[in-house]
Amino acid sequence: MNTPFDPPDMSTAERVRRAYSGALAPDRMAQTLRQGDRLFATRRVSAGLVASVLPQRSVDFDKLRFTSGGRIVDLYDYLSANRVAGLMIIQDGAVALETYQLGNHVETRWLSMSMAKSVSTTLVGVAVQDGLIGSLDENVADYVVPLRGSAYDGVPIRDVLQMTSGVAFHEDYGDPASDRRRMLEAQIDQVPGAILAHLAEMPKAGPPGSIFNYSTGETHVVGALVQAATGRFLSDYLAEKIWRPCGMEQDAAWWLEAPGELEVAGSGLHACLRDFARFGLFMLDDGVVQGRRVLPEGWVDEATKPRQLAGQRLDYGYMWWPQPGSDGAFTDRAYRAGGIFGQYIYVNPARRLVVAVNSARSKPKGAEAIPDLDFFNAVAAAFAKDDR
Repeated sequence: MNTPFDPPDMSTAERVRRAYSGALAPDRMAQTLRQGDRLFATRRVSAGLVASVLPQRSVDFDKLRFTSGGRIVDLYDYLSANRVAGLMIIQDGAVALETYQLGNHVETRWLSMSMAKSVSTTLVGVAVQDGLIGSLDENVADYVVPLRGSAYDGVPIRDVLQMTSGVAFHEDYGDPASDRRRMLEAQIDQVPGAILAHLAEMPKAGPPGSIFNYSTGETHVVGALVQAATGRFLSDYLAEKIWRPCGMEQDAAWWLEAPGELEVAGSGLHACLRDFARFGLFMLDDGVVQGRRVLPEGWVDEATKPRQLAGQRLDYGYMWWPQPGSDGAFTDRAYRAGGIFGQYIYVNPARRLVVAVNSARSKPKGAEAIPDLDFFNAVAAAFAKDDR
């Protein structure tokens, strides 16, 4: 039976607004994330004809136990309490665990949300390797013409990648008056150029490199930068440089600000779990595919490590999150891409480990019963040193 808070005739716009506000019933939330490519216009990210092989290995995770929030939990607690729809663990190139829940299966494509940010910034690295972006110290507005004369004019590309541009932006998913929600409304309206126009009006909050301000708008600038530098839309460049060479097994889809226009670079990449994991393997292999370097040497290390900002450590790279171990140290050099509602690609170079997670949590942030980092650290610890 449909209840008043879950009307059967909900419009797409209303469904999206309610999702960002954390006001969808559990089944509707899972359905929304599973059918994300039906919410807005999209562009296809084409896969090749042959998928790369993912060999299997036998690992018993029934014995996995770890402490989180003062209590001992296991794999099944993590899956159920965190509303995990798909989980894949790859260690040393072989699949140690692959499971699907909430009606998902191996062919299900899922909405990544902000994991797309890490994909977008990685394409900047590809453009640098291709010689299409000369330096991260260049003015981003030299490439993105609509931002000339705005607060972004004079901001180095590097500061956009780190979200240290100094441009103001209010990132609050639940506040309809926030800049993030205004950006969402522009996406709902599907008006060409409306998002960049809004960003061009934003004031300065400080000099470039002086403050960190998480901003999905910043990633839209990244998408416009890649398109301007390469002459290719994000989806097409991703397909050519990573998706097909890495042997992704399904086409993906990426939300557009309007039909035929720029991708919404900060969210809305729709792909299957295995292909999200394969992207993690691409990063784990330092951006080298079949012996060919796609990312500049040293890019992955630079993009995923903590950095210093105003004399303090900033646990943020080029829109990747460095991840400390259970002791708070970064000795494994682990990092993750993350998206609201519980989407993750976790990469641990020291353990040769990739974990991909799709979830359907009730709120954009803070709805996890078990912190995902606790789970990732437990999985990393499950592989002995001789498995590294």
